[in-house]
Amino acid sequence: MNNYKLTIQYDGGRYRGWQRLGDSDDTIQGKIENVLTEMAGKKIEIIGCSRTDAGVHAFAQIANFKIDGKLTEAEIMNYLNRYLPQDISITEVMLVPDRFHARYNAKDKTYLYKIWNERYTNPFMRKYSMHVEEKLDIEKMKRACQYFIGAHDFTAFSNAKSKKKSMVREIYVIDIEENAGFIEISVRGDGFLYNMVRKMVGTLIEVGLGEIDAEQIPGILESKERIQTGRMADAAGLYLVKVDF
Repeated sequence: MNNYKLTIQYDGGRYRGWQRLGDSDDTIQGKIENVLTEMAGKKIEIIGCSRTDAGVHAFAQIANFKIDGKLTEAEIMNYLNRYLPQDISITEVMLVPDRFHARYNAKDKTYLYKIWNERYTNPFMRKYSMHVEEKLDIEKMKRACQYFIGAHDFTAFSNAKSKKKSMVREIYVIDIEENAGFIEISVRGDGFLYNMVRKMVGTLIEVGLGEIDAEQIPGILESKERIQTGRMADAAGLYLVKVDF
């Protein structure tokens, strides 16, 4: 039995998220498993490192699967890219040790969020960013970011669907940069709860609009009350960028 690691890029716009759903194969995981099952001639299941939401994109989602046989990495990669939809691409296939597990071995993850911060819409990026027409105060947003750094209980910044035993996550770095009309927010941490990054970004947007103060962030974290957080940012602007093992 061989264990293979996949590096996957996808445009999540027309999918219901990463995780396979019982009533639909319209997910990233479902599409890849269907092709692998055809290739292997028997049911193949893959394990993803991150269960991205519906509409979220990925530059480097990581997954692994096990299969009998002597197929090479190149054969698997060519087969997948030949039969997968064009909005899903396999950029690397690697034979890895049997104990490698894409979810449990991940040490930290980096997400990127793109905000188009101009008065007019961007027709070319409307499916890949969130449009905020009002000018955002970047310095206030950067100040608010500092309150997220470190280990905190992020219950207030999670969705009610989160069923994790521990809601504590550690954020290592948050960077905000302006780039030709875009505000790009990069977040790296040891893990993220369901909808956590989108809720964090939504709150940062409200800080940038002057609707809440940066200094309110610690109180929101301590409250553990989801109702206190800002709006949830659109899925279209979120990208899984990197996973470290």
